[in-house]
Amino acid sequence: MIGRGQWDRVIRRRIRPYHAGFYAMYSSVFGGIVKDPALMLVPIDDHMVHRGDGVFEVFKCVDGAIYNLDAHLTRLRHSASALALAPPCGWDGLRRIVIAAVRAGGRRDCNIHLFVSRGPGGFTVNPYESEGCQVYVAVVRARPPFMAEHPEGAAVLSSSIPPKPAKWARIKSCNYLPNVLMKKEAVERGADFVAGFDERGCLTEGASENMGIVTRAGDLVFPRLERILAGTTMLRVIALARRLKGGLLRDVGFGDIRRTDIRRAAEMIIVGTSVQVAAVRSFDGRPVGSGAPGPVSIRLNRLLEQEMRENRKLRTPVF
Repeated sequence: MIGRGQWDRVIRRRIRPYHAGFYAMYSSVFGGIVKDPALMLVPIDDHMVHRGDGVFEVFKCVDGAIYNLDAHLTRLRHSASALALAPPCGWDGLRRIVIAAVRAGGRRDCNIHLFVSRGPGGFTVNPYESEGCQVYVAVVRARPPFMAEHPEGAAVLSSSIPPKPAKWARIKSCNYLPNVLMKKEAVERGADFVAGFDERGCLTEGASENMGIVTRAGDLVFPRLERILAGTTMLRVIALARRLKGGLLRDVGFGDIRRTDIRRAAEMIIVGTSVQVAAVRSFDGRPVGSGAPGPVSIRLNRLLEQEMRENRKLRTPVF
């Protein structure tokens, strides 16, 4: 048996250097917000932990306001509905909790990880043993976007991990094992990212990113939405890209993208909440386009950064 004093020492030893970037956490289990990383805990019997039975979203607070919050909450609600989950605080209450957690974290720039879980109650696969859905909100340090640290662009390889079936690809659940294995593959093979392909040989997505190409004719193309997660950043980039039609771009849309299309492309881009807009310099060891960031990726990244800081319709003030 572990005594109270010994338990306190165990908790203190849990603190690691990276915990300095953990600013605040809300837990509906305890009904409040903590700022001590040692107390940022999730019950082991929560079905989200041992079965992946939960849904989540990740979004940013940029210069004191949460960017594109409504789009993330809408997608979270879609994912939760597909698994028959609902936050105990209600959807309006969830929005207030997110804002309160970010405010408690005290950082004008941060990332927010929001989870709705099946809840604690047991260790079988039976979802009805749970006492009820729970909400967790973690407010953490925001890393610089990819191009800020890698201005030369990204190296991408084809992934060997099979893509998720269409139904599960469109739900942002906590069952992320294929995504984890894709990232593991990228790290072990010395790539920045890997790209998934379906049974027809068509591009799907990365471990946690959407990918697309700019054809030599000037079309920005992303994979069809049937087999990928509808990325909130991807949809905003598409909206921004439409401003470039008649100039840098001829058209913007969705379609099948095969490896040969990538090899012939003028540019390949990667988009996501954390990565923002990244240029791809090489795919499967071959240069993409000129082998350097192209004009479309550079312009879209600038437009996205500007929007995150200036588009009042998409900014939810916190501070």
